[in-house]
Amino acid sequence: MVEVIPAIMPESYDDLREKARKVKEHVSLVQIDIMDGVFVPSTSWPYTSGGVESDPEFSALRSQEDGLPYWDTLNYEIDLMIQAPERHLGEWLPLGASRLIFHIESILDPDHFFRGELFESGARKVGEETMIEVGLAINPDTELEEIVGHVPQADFVQVMGIAKIGYQGQPFDDRALTHIRSLRERFPNLIISVDGAVNRDTARAFKEAGASRLVSGSAIYSAPDIGETISALENA
Repeated sequence: MVEVIPAIMPESYDDLREKARKVKEHVSLVQIDIMDGVFVPSTSWPYTSGGVESDPEFSALRSQEDGLPYWDTLNYEIDLMIQAPERHLGEWLPLGASRLIFHIESILDPDHFFRGELFESGARKVGEETMIEVGLAINPDTELEEIVGHVPQADFVQVMGIAKIGYQGQPFDDRALTHIRSLRERFPNLIISVDGAVNRDTARAFKEAGASRLVSGSAIYSAPDIGETISALENA
């Protein structure tokens, strides 16, 4: 059964908390989509409320005075659709997410980034347990060769299923299937997520192409029965 991950593009911290509440009984992990208005034109919390330096809820999370919503039952992965994410690790690492996702197109110097301290032996471990996994995302119009050399250093790859990222409800881009098939052929044991245009109509095609995880936003949150929709995607 494929893992289904609800995706939240939070307009505010209250919006994040409310959408997390709606799925917390159905999944163990959700994705938070973060857009800075630079790497992609759209913005999400905390950039909708002044950014990481001025948003009070973000400040409380960063200082670990507070935890992400329902942190005792939910894990999080944070999809950093922001420019030069390597410059902002100190802002996002303290939030306690289980996974951070970096887009190859937004990293200023991928070779330097993947040699950095985040990828040093044991840097993300406590004892034998990996505390933070790193995902590498790729857009459908980016050549796969841009990431192939870095895949062994990542814990998983996230293939974007849409061309216009940072917006939910976008049309399916079938070039994503080519990316997934090629990655599965080259890296048989790789965990592959697909994010964007994941719904009842596309889930089976993504799974058959080799996807391990399905990240879905609008198909889940617009459904009359969220739990049933998640179950249908899991069993596509």
